[in-house]
Amino acid sequence: MPEAPWQRVRVGNVPPLASAFQPRLGLRAQIDRARAEHATVVLAQVFSGGGGVGKSQLAAAYARQAHTEGVDVLVWVDAAETAQIVAAYARAAQRVEAPGAGGQDLEDDARAFLDWLAGTERSWLVVLDDLTDLEGARPWWPRPPAGDNGRVLATTRRRDALVSGAGRTVVDVGTYTRHEARAYLHDRFTGTRTPHLMDDRAGDLTFALGHLPLALGHAAAYMVNEDVPCSVYLRRFTDRSARLDTLLPPGADTDGYGRHVTASLLLALDAVRQHDPTGTAAPAIRLAAHLDPAGHPQELWSTTALTDYLTHHRTPAPPTADPPDRATPEQTRTALRLLHRYGLLTWDSPAGPRAVRMHALTARAARETTPAAETPATVRALADALVDIWPASEHTASDTAAVLRANTDTLAANSGDLLWQPDGHPVLFQAGTSLLNSGLYAAAVTYWHHVAADSQRLLGEDHPDTLTARSNLALSYGQAGRTTDAITLQEQLATDSRRLLGEDHLQNLAARSNLALSYWQAGRTTDAILIEEQVAADSERLLGEDHHQNLAARGNLALSYWQAGRTTDAITLQEQVATDSQRLLGENHPNTLTARGNLATSYGQAGRTTDAILIEEQVAADRARLLGEDHPDTLTARGNLAASYRQAGRTTDAITLQEQVATDSQRLLGEDHPNTLKARGNLAASYWQVGRTTDAILIEEQVAADRARLLGEDHPNTLTARSNLAASYWQAGRTTDAITLQEQVTTDSQRLLGEDHPNTVAEVAALHAWRRALKPWWRRFG
Repeated sequence: MPEAPWQRVRVGNVPPLASAFQPRLGLRAQIDRARAEHATVVLAQVFSGGGGVGKSQLAAAYARQAHTEGVDVLVWVDAAETAQIVAAYARAAQRVEAPGAGGQDLEDDARAFLDWLAGTERSWLVVLDDLTDLEGARPWWPRPPAGDNGRVLATTRRRDALVSGAGRTVVDVGTYTRHEARAYLHDRFTGTRTPHLMDDRAGDLTFALGHLPLALGHAAAYMVNEDVPCSVYLRRFTDRSARLDTLLPPGADTDGYGRHVTASLLLALDAVRQHDPTGTAAPAIRLAAHLDPAGHPQELWSTTALTDYLTHHRTPAPPTADPPDRATPEQTRTALRLLHRYGLLTWDSPAGPRAVRMHALTARAARETTPAAETPATVRALADALVDIWPASEHTASDTAAVLRANTDTLAANSGDLLWQPDGHPVLFQAGTSLLNSGLYAAAVTYWHHVAADSQRLLGEDHPDTLTARSNLALSYGQAGRTTDAITLQEQLATDSRRLLGEDHLQNLAARSNLALSYWQAGRTTDAILIEEQVAADSERLLGEDHHQNLAARGNLALSYWQAGRTTDAITLQEQVATDSQRLLGENHPNTLTARGNLATSYGQAGRTTDAILIEEQVAADRARLLGEDHPDTLTARGNLAASYRQAGRTTDAITLQEQVATDSQRLLGEDHPNTLKARGNLAASYWQVGRTTDAILIEEQVAADRARLLGEDHPNTLTARSNLAASYWQAGRTTDAITLQEQVTTDSQRLLGEDHPNTVAEVAALHAWRRALKPWWRRFG
């Protein structure tokens, strides 16, 4: 008897495709390859927060194609709850007339449908959309069919082992690519006859929205409704006072996502709370939301600052009658793993200092749904934690320091003025100091300018934090080569410190000492010496001659004597400082090693090269023994020793050591660090001395270009690099190149440093000598 005609069955409502739906051909190809090898494919998000990446849209497109191609049975299940799966299967059992489906018990009918799927020869597709309760859904996964006629496609925000179990294959779904995001806006605006909304800031807007399909859909609808182009909308979106419910309102849900953006991004938080007996996951979201979306170190979550916060901000709060048990680092780790499992953040240990990440939109949604009363404690805990894990030796953890600076910037931007209550938080000053330690002088100028302005605005111009910020700004000016700006600010600081703190306050001594240092840097050595002699006398009077700050004051004075050519005075004072440092601080103290190194430099200037080398060899060995081979101070000591070798005519020894210092500096500090550029410049000088002029020029051309790029055309170190390059051109016989460059260096030195600066005098002398050398001999004396 022939089989009765089969009527195609469709259960559940497949969502309509969004306006300007993007086929995402790369992802679709991955789905097709997975489908060819596995009966069950899971679309799992790799987006660090909430939903809205378009998993359901991809599944809907796949289901519609299957329907078009004639699949016999298509079942679409809204699978957020296990009960919905059971109910959908029971309806499908009735539609396909599955044996054993009596219509009396939903679970019996659902099981009958699963049995029917496993045995039928009909083609079928079951889509389980937004699987959340993977544990409860475990019995309701369709079994692999006897042939290749059946397929299961699931979507989920979950990211744990259950997703990929039982032979299922996972296709990761993230946000749009940059091209797909721009294409979506273009197609959306073209389809609504509003192409003028697609202006030159469209790419910036898609980036600000994190290329998230959900957010792009809401934003595009808003722009169409309000006739607002991308540039205007971007300005509104980046205004921190605006809120997502205004910028991405529920009324803009024209693509049928079914919920507001904020609710969608944080939807999984309800499921998290159900599986979080410690109550720490929800407050952990608030903490992570204030940090850099690009990531922060997982070590942050083991600090006392964050475990204390989680202890007192559990959700729900423990009974007030008993003090809560302290949250442990293990509980915190469990909470983070739970948040990762539900896609609210990403915890990727191999990512190092950026191990924990959260999408910027999810973070913004979490901040905007945090009660205002909770925010100050949240910000304070994070700031304390950042300080706690800041590496003491940044040269061995430069990547971590850079990440911590980025997180400090993000925390400050997200917290308004809370980091200035009641005073400036130490993390603000730590981040600025880190920029200086890393040689990022231009960035340090910008940073300290903002910190000083904020401190003055919020605490007043006479507050100690304001004075400290302005002092660091002046230091940054000096390091960036803006000596005039440094001096102007330090003269003001010296006056303010004297007025506010008194003549004999130690901070006033520091302000005057810093001013003298800038005078020294500007070539105003006489002015520097006048201040430093007074500072040294005041320091001895106030602290006693054996105090370490008095030793530092006398050491600074000796350096100025040295620059002024008063080598005998410098050596006399430095010998005394070195002896006193060793007696008072010990021979292994860093200040003692510095004092001995400075003494060796003066010995070298006085022609006592053998004495200089004896000291510098011991200092270099002591630095390596006490600080390690890779410490920046060790590299500096070895560089100084190499310079003395060169001065003593031991050029081969100098070059061997300088090549090692240059290599180690680049490895440890980075190729753009000022100390690396200095090491390469010193190596070039030694190459020049032994006649390896071509090698010297290759290095010096790169160093001059790098200094100009990193420090600016007008930085004194840039002038020095170009001066050295001109000398190498001259030695190589490239006289035209040498004189052309030297003329420029001389002009710039006169303009920037002044006619009387020692460097300017030297540049003028070199230029005159070269010009004179090019004259015929009978005209040189005319």
